[in-house]
Amino acid sequence: MPDRSLQAQRLFSDRYGIDPARVSSLLSLALARGGDFAELFFEHRTNGSISLEDQRIKSAARSVEQGVGIRVVKGDSIGYAYTESLDAEAMARAAETASRIGTEDERPTAINTTPRAATGSYYGEEALLSDEPPAAKVALLERADRAARAYDPSITRVDASVADETKTVLVARSDGQIVGDVQPLMRMNVMVLSEKGESRQTARTGGGGRLGLEYFERVTPEDTARDAARQALLLQDAVDAPAGEVPVVLAAGDSGILLHEAIGHGLEADFNRKGTSNYSDRVGEPVASELVTVIDDATIEESRGSINVDDEGNPTKRNVLIEGGVLRGYLQDEISARHFGVEPSGSGRRQSFKHPIMPRMTNTLMLPGPSTPDEVVASVERGIYCVAFSGGQVNISNGDFTFSTTEAYLIENGKITSPLRTTNLIGNGPDALSKVSMVANDYALSDGRWTCGKEGQSVPVGVGLPTILVSAMTVGGTQLG
Repeated sequence: MPDRSLQAQRLFSDRYGIDPARVSSLLSLALARGGDFAELFFEHRTNGSISLEDQRIKSAARSVEQGVGIRVVKGDSIGYAYTESLDAEAMARAAETASRIGTEDERPTAINTTPRAATGSYYGEEALLSDEPPAAKVALLERADRAARAYDPSITRVDASVADETKTVLVARSDGQIVGDVQPLMRMNVMVLSEKGESRQTARTGGGGRLGLEYFERVTPEDTARDAARQALLLQDAVDAPAGEVPVVLAAGDSGILLHEAIGHGLEADFNRKGTSNYSDRVGEPVASELVTVIDDATIEESRGSINVDDEGNPTKRNVLIEGGVLRGYLQDEISARHFGVEPSGSGRRQSFKHPIMPRMTNTLMLPGPSTPDEVVASVERGIYCVAFSGGQVNISNGDFTFSTTEAYLIENGKITSPLRTTNLIGNGPDALSKVSMVANDYALSDGRWTCGKEGQSVPVGVGLPTILVSAMTVGGTQLG
């Protein structure tokens, strides 16, 4: 297994002359006005994408982005500057700008930096999608197109795309540590349109992760396309959802996005440090049903949200947030960890070198329970069964959320029956957690397709859930009763 930290160090040293001496000089300049701590975040990123729309290649793109973000911490204040140029003079100007958060001139001191090897890798090791020629990617899209159209005569349009990314980062800190990482990422998306008479129904699906071509050996383009076609056809026969408060069964896998949005954001430490989260000052208190244990784990092999080190250079880990219904802790970056007097949780993340650090989720999931999925569904006389979602919104301060389903069904007399049209779930995160009355043993991680937004920054994440029963949740349907 290659040492990705050393790979990153070699790239920046060989290509840009960023060696320990240059790093030491920049850190010293950043601390010249009396900062407590300084950090350099170097990034080199290549992105590629090809899209097919209605049997024609619509676009093909390739881009390279590089630069360095320089952060200086003085107490609770932060000075931040970045430059897209890795020229020595441009980096020095950025370091001097970030240093101005300090107020006292200090004699620059040499900072001894020690490169650190990677502690492990959670990424795939086979050929990257970014290394494949465009023709190979086009072939994947054409396979998806053929499979979706062959699924049913009503499929009249197929759009598909593949995207890849290789992100190389190097974090150098004024405490002397240097660590890097080379982070692969890929994703495939398929959208289909089904037309029957005047009815036009669309469905979208996709997946990927931190791996390469081996993904398509496990989930073929045909698998993804047929699943999108299946969902579009279901919507042709869908009925209106019941309106009002009903029991809701969340299926394993993709339903974890509700956990991520409605609960996970409220457990990020910056919101709790500022007292704006519903979970502020509640560590050690019951905040959920005893059946609920919530984990954020950046070490899941090849998952979209996994990273070897966070963007502050700290190793990532498996963090227990809620255990048996009791709040155990928050997701911490270094500033929040210092405030709470705890160790960083490896949760400091940023969209790119242009953005400041925030505590963020990686792969957020709920652990399985004692029931079977069939037992969970059989316990519901009348309710809904939710399989897939298009996302939602949450108010961090009180936990109120709204989600839209893309695949859901009616439950009648303990059995899954009619598919439902797009349905809105309306509720409150802490309230929903307290109403989890059954948890099944079928935990599944969603395929890699989710991206999380926070304060204008987007990062890739994973979600996971077993089948669970929330005893009551408001459904924004149109069918009364």
